[in-house]
Order: sequence, then C-alpha cells, then structure tokens
Amino acid sequence: MNLNDKVNAIKGIGPKKAEALKKMGITIIEDFLYFFPRDYQDRRQIRKIRELENGSLALVQGKVKLKVKGGYGKKQNLKLLVTDDSGGMEVVFFNAKFLIDKFQIEDQYTFYGRVTIEYGKTKMIHPEFFKSGEDNEQGIIPIYPLTAGISQADMYKWQSIVRNLVTQLQEHLTKNIIEKNKLCDIRYALSNIHFPQDKNHLKVAKYRLIFDEFLFLQIGLLSINNKINSEEKGICFSREVNLEQFIGGLPYSLTNAQKKVVNEINEDMESDKVMNRLVQGDVGSGKTIVAEIALYKAVKNGFQGVFMAPTELLAKQHFEGLTEEFDKHDIKVGLLTGSMSAKNKKDTLEQLAEGKIHILVGTHALIQPNVIFKNLGLVITDEQHRFGVNQRNVLAQKGNNPDILVMTATPIPRTLAVIIYGDLDISIIDELPPGRQKIITNSVDENNRGRAYSFIRQEIEKGRQAYVVAPLIEESESVENVVSAEELYEQLQKDFYDIKVAILHGEMKQAEKDEIMQKFYEGSINILVSTVVIEVGINVPNATIMLIENAERFGLAQLHQLRGRVGRGKHQSYCILISKGKTLISKERIDIMVSTSDGFVIAEKDLELRGPGEFFGVRQHGIPDLKLADLIRHIKILNIAREEAKSILEEDPKLLTEEMAAIKLKTVRLFGEDAVLSI
Repeated sequence: MNLNDKVNAIKGIGPKKAEALKKMGITIIEDFLYFFPRDYQDRRQIRKIRELENGSLALVQGKVKLKVKGGYGKKQNLKLLVTDDSGGMEVVFFNAKFLIDKFQIEDQYTFYGRVTIEYGKTKMIHPEFFKSGEDNEQGIIPIYPLTAGISQADMYKWQSIVRNLVTQLQEHLTKNIIEKNKLCDIRYALSNIHFPQDKNHLKVAKYRLIFDEFLFLQIGLLSINNKINSEEKGICFSREVNLEQFIGGLPYSLTNAQKKVVNEINEDMESDKVMNRLVQGDVGSGKTIVAEIALYKAVKNGFQGVFMAPTELLAKQHFEGLTEEFDKHDIKVGLLTGSMSAKNKKDTLEQLAEGKIHILVGTHALIQPNVIFKNLGLVITDEQHRFGVNQRNVLAQKGNNPDILVMTATPIPRTLAVIIYGDLDISIIDELPPGRQKIITNSVDENNRGRAYSFIRQEIEKGRQAYVVAPLIEESESVENVVSAEELYEQLQKDFYDIKVAILHGEMKQAEKDEIMQKFYEGSINILVSTVVIEVGINVPNATIMLIENAERFGLAQLHQLRGRVGRGKHQSYCILISKGKTLISKERIDIMVSTSDGFVIAEKDLELRGPGEFFGVRQHGIPDLKLADLIRHIKILNIAREEAKSILEEDPKLLTEEMAAIKLKTVRLFGEDAVLSI
C-alpha cells in the first residue's frame, strides 16, 4: 500500500465510506496523516471505582454482575451493575436495543466515560466500552472531527493502519531549518500527533506541524508579493493628471481618512512598483469613491480599468454608479456578467479590445480567457472574502503588470491583516463621512417580539422596507430554540397579511435570488426574510430596519456586516437583535453590538470571543487552511516561521536549488497550480 493510493485501498473502505471521507477532505491515504485529531482522551491509567470523582473522565475495568432491560422497541434502555475489587457502579445505555446481547454476566469489560456521583451512587452514562483482553484502545487516544457515516472506531482503525506507512514520507525541510528552529522530524511529528506516547511527545509534534503551517502560508504569500515587487516594473502613472477636476466635481468633500488613502494609492500608482493594496473600510466609509479616483487617474493616463464584484447584482449597481459618475468626464463604462445575452457580450468584448470601453465592471465572467483588454492598467476587486489570490492574479495577467486594489468591508484587526493578506499593503478608512446617521441598535427578548413587529409596521407605513434574517433555512431537529427562515416567512405572512413579504436563501438558483433582490431594490417587496446570503448585498437606501433572529447564533463581525445593509439612505435606520442566548459570551456579544458601531472595535472583540478559526468564517480562497495553528495563541511560532520564510526567500527567491525542491513542491501543492507564485 502506498501513501498516494486512493482510500479504498484500505480494507473496509467501500464507495459509501470513501464518499463520506471525501467530504472530510480525505481522498488519498496520505490525507489521513494530515487529518488531525480535535482532542485526546487519556486512557493510560485504569481507575478504581471507589476513587472516581464526580465529573471526571475515567477508564474503569470491571465485571458485569447484573443486567436490567427497560422500555420497549427502539426505546429500550440497558442498566448494568459493574464491579471491581473496590466497589460497584451503574452503567446506563439509552436506545440500547442493539447493545443488550453485547454484555455477558461475569465477563470483564473496560469502560471509558464521564463519571456522575449522585446521592452516593456512581454512574456512567453511554460510555465507550470494549471487552477486556481484546485489541483494545488504551493509551492517549485521538478523537477526530467526523461526518455522517464515519465513526470514531472507523477513524481509529484506519489511522492505526496508515501510521505504519509514515516511513514512506520524505522530510521536506532542510537539515539546517530543522536544527536552527529545534524541530522534530516530520515522520515523528505525524506519528505522535495521532498516537502520542505521552504529552511531551504530543507537544513536540504539535510545535513542528504548527510551524510548518505558518511557514508554508508565509512562503506562499511572500512569494506572491516578491513576484509583484521584483519582476518587470509596473506602470508609472503620470502626476500630470489633475485629480482635483474629478474630486472637485463631487457633491461632498472627502474625509481625512479618504484623503490619506487616496494619497497612498497615488504614491503607489506614480511609482514603478506594482501597486498591490488592500483598502479596509467599514460599511459606508466611502471605499467606492476612493476606487473611482484611482480609476479616473488610470483612464486619464490612457489605460483601462476593471472592477470585479462578487455578485451580478452588485456588479450592476457598481456599473450604474460608475456610469453616472464618469459620463460627465467622457469615460465609458461597460458591464460583463454571466447572464448577459451572447450578442451583448460580443459587443462589449469587441469595444473592450478596441479600447472604446475605458472601465469594465463585472463578476467572475471577467476572468474568462476571451476577455481581452487593449491596455489594462488597474484591477479593482470588491469584497476580498469572495475572491482569492488566484482569481486576482488571473485578472492581473490580462494587462502588463497592472496595479491592483482590493477593497473589503470586513474589518480585520491589523495584526491579522498583515498575516492573512501578507501579499498586500494595507490602507484603512477609519472615519465615516459627516452626516451619516448612526444606526440605532436595540436588543429585545422573545417577549417583546410583538413590539418589534409593530415598529416594523410603522416604518413600512412611512414607505420604508425591512430585512428579517434567520440563521437557518429550514427547521432542524438537531438545533433547539432556533427559528428558521422558512418558519419566519410563514409567520410573517400571517402577521403582515396586507404587506408584501418574500424569502431569500442560499439554496435558491442565482437567477431567482437576483429577481427577488431586484424587486426589493425597486420597492415592490416590503419585508425580505433571508439567511446570511444578504451579508454581501446590494445597496437598498430605502431599507431602514434589520431584524436579526437568534442573534446569539451569529458572530460579531457577521452581525456588524448584516447591520451594514441598512443605514444607506437619508432616513434613520434601526437594527433589532432578538436573542435567546443565556451564556455570558452571547450576552457580551449583544452588548458590544448595542454599544458600538465601530467595525474595527467589533473585529477585535470578535477575535477575542471566538478565536481566528471562526473569525475567518469564509475561507480565504487561494490560501491554505490552518488546521492546528491558531493566529492568536501561536503568535510566537508565527513570527519565528515568518522570519524563516523571509530568510528562505532572500537566499533563494525562486526556490531553484536542489535542497529547496521539496519546499517548492509543497508550497505549490498547498496554494494550487494556478496561484501566480514566483516559483
């Protein structure tokens, strides 16, 4: 058996199991080695029943003295009296029809589970068990994240087989890197992350694997940056273009934060270094106008610009806004989306290639090979979370080293932005334009739902519109006390029988979603019930209420993004949070939302409360996942790995030497063949 073999080379993995494993990212045998445990159970020491403590996890060995069945049908339960030489305990299994014949009186079994002691009676409910003397699981036992169709027993069995193949792995780090950073060998690390001999072996293994994750993340991101900075020179845009002609014609003045960012972009564009800049700005901070100024400069220098949006509706909205702004400056804006007719596409592409279209706005359709520019000088992508390194670079290849501007309304703490967007310089618009009204945010409980609905009705009678957001699409048996979008939709149709209510969720076809959003934008829908698909949505200035159900189920950054869907027009806007959360964290989260509207404060708090794993809920396309590494807890390892990555690329920027071959191979494999790396 070979590490590159498909998983069905392992006995017992048929098509169904293979399909379930695929969902977990395991398709070849080597993937098992990099599918890490989420936790461990220490089963090295068998405890005496008399010594057990309430609430502890324990491994107990004893004889079954008594077996009592209760209930009937599928609901049968089983109670065992288990004794060792120190005393006895009760072991309880519910819905245990299939277990009744597993236990024989006077036979010895080993149980592992949580102990409860009530009124002097010791109990274990639903422990794991095996017959003593069988090939049992003792030691430090790995516990894996699972999916339907795969059990812990399955994973343990397969990982036990795969551990014997770890010797086939080749070390990818050089001897010098390993010694300098006091790292263990990769084979040692992968053996001990799954089956640690003791806690010290586990600690050493974890350190090596966390170091690896950070090292390859940084090599990949720094390589992209190096490529942009070191290859052929970028476009040197002229200083002669008078930006005041454009800025002076705006109906408002720029904020100091906008002026600062415009200056940073100007400096980049006028240098021969390729601009590769991230503009972070809270919802409503005025990022679009900054992008427009950069586009104006590019076009007046004789170049074309491209503006890529994450959805068709947003692309159309940007197209309309840019057309209105640029018409008076004799700048032609074009639109390219997937749903356009073949004739319109053909006309647009012809005008683009001839240079008649100066700025092209669109969606993913822009990265198709048949999209050819006459002279592309500036690439702008909106909402970085929806696009990754790869798409950004495919777009950039359509010009001769064009400048790149990435805009995001998802505030990210600066410490993390430097790491996650390691390939980008960062500008922050941390000031809202004057006159922009603060969204009034209130938290209410279930008892005040009626008042919240009355308030929505009042706003709708004034001619306004409302969003109502739920965390789930449909009712779920596995999640209690959570209202779904479909349930809400049915309820609101009854409560607002005389008002047009519609529903929008992620499982609808794109055309259907677009049609509903268009109707909401035009005002023919009064209340839009939705899941978080509206998080990155079009601008609806007339929507003034955002009501979020089960607000405790959302992260702070997500709540803030949802709140940012309103407050885009001249009318006062409101955000109503209906929360059923009883924990301190859920209450703290709601309190933060009510007390501040500063996206950067919220991002820092979100990170504190949830950690980076959840914070980056939407995966960064083109950037490999961190499986063990935690950007906050492991910041020291991150900094060491970052320095090592810099050192590697300083000595061998394209990783061409023989000793760097394995590092190069792993980097390309992690970032994908399409990533435009300097390697």
